[in-house]
Amino acid sequence: ANFSEQVVESFPSDIPTGIYYGWACVGNGDVHKMVLSIGWNPFYKNIKKSVETHIIHTFKEDFYGEILSIVITGYIRPEKNFDSLDALISAIQEDIEEAKRQLDLPEHLKLKEDNFFHLPEGKIVNN
Repeated sequence: ANFSEQVVESFPSDIPTGIYYGWACVGNGDVHKMVLSIGWNPFYKNIKKSVETHIIHTFKEDFYGEILSIVITGYIRPEKNFDSLDALISAIQEDIEEAKRQLDLPEHLKLKEDNFFHLPEGKIVNN
């Protein structure tokens, strides 16, 4: 799930690029583990950042147009280039496994139940 350019521009400008982990919620649904990539977008000649969320869950249908709420709880590694598609896939799988391990820790697990994910209808924070 990619955030819009407008949402990405609202992120703190000093947040380092790289791979993060945390919690994500689509619409008013359940909260799931996620891995987040914040990086420079080659489509925009690397002058704009993109933020891509990989929710560690299989959805029954797509969720285009839904509100995606996230809480970033930790950092995995810096952004980097890969020599091959296989190397990229391997790194993504390692990132997912690291996120799962970290998010099972009590200090991260408690954030899954944070009130942030249960705001009243119509209340949007940070776009």
